[in-house]
Amino acid sequence: MIDVQQMPDEREMPIDKVGVKGLRYPITVLDRDSGEQQTIANINMYVNLPHHYKGTHMSRFVEILNEHHGSIDTRKFDKILCEVKKRLDAESAHVEMTFPYFIKKPAPISRIEALVDYDVTLKGSVNEKNEKNLYMSVKVPITTVCPCSKEISDRGAHNQRGWVTLSVLTKKFVWVESLIQQVEASGSGELYSLLKREDEKYCTETAYDNPRFVEDVVREIGSAMRDDENILWFKVESENMESIHNHNAYACIEMDKRK
Repeated sequence: MIDVQQMPDEREMPIDKVGVKGLRYPITVLDRDSGEQQTIANINMYVNLPHHYKGTHMSRFVEILNEHHGSIDTRKFDKILCEVKKRLDAESAHVEMTFPYFIKKPAPISRIEALVDYDVTLKGSVNEKNEKNLYMSVKVPITTVCPCSKEISDRGAHNQRGWVTLSVLTKKFVWVESLIQQVEASGSGELYSLLKREDEKYCTETAYDNPRFVEDVVREIGSAMRDDENILWFKVESENMESIHNHNAYACIEMDKRK
């Protein structure tokens, strides 16, 4: 049969990334407390395409996943990445996995445990020299109390839920839990799935005593990442879903320590 994808293209326009997006697949993730955790990932897989080829072989991306069915493990991320590059005869390959990660978290006073979910993303790339980079991102909800509102108000201060996304490139393995804990410590307070009245009192008063702007949040995390020798590159973003404004507050710090 004719292989249309391998037919020549006369437009002389290479493509940086071509592949498949939005594949949902079961994976296994390392869990610091229980060893492993089963979850469902949303997977994107791409390769580059030279200007002289009309298209890539989309089915091969899915074939690679199917061959690893039941054993897709974040520890095998490098292997899958290199296999994509080899099987599609590409100069570079990219694989992204985004998945919910669950941590059993006790309430601060009652100590009742409940699961809290966090969004985790792994992004890997390999180039024509077989040089590999693996980035990890965690998206963590926090509570922030506005320092300005607290300073000028006679009663209370406005507070809101915020989202912090921390992305890192590291020299060696880092636990998901470690990054999440670093982020949670940067806000006015942490979020929980299950709280009793004594817990709500504690969370409210703790946050009020620890007001933070989005600028404070990214600087707290950025300082810790800057001083961590295992971190080669990081990007931290903080966004508050403001409770008294019709807009969100946002701050970002990005630093490449390899330069």
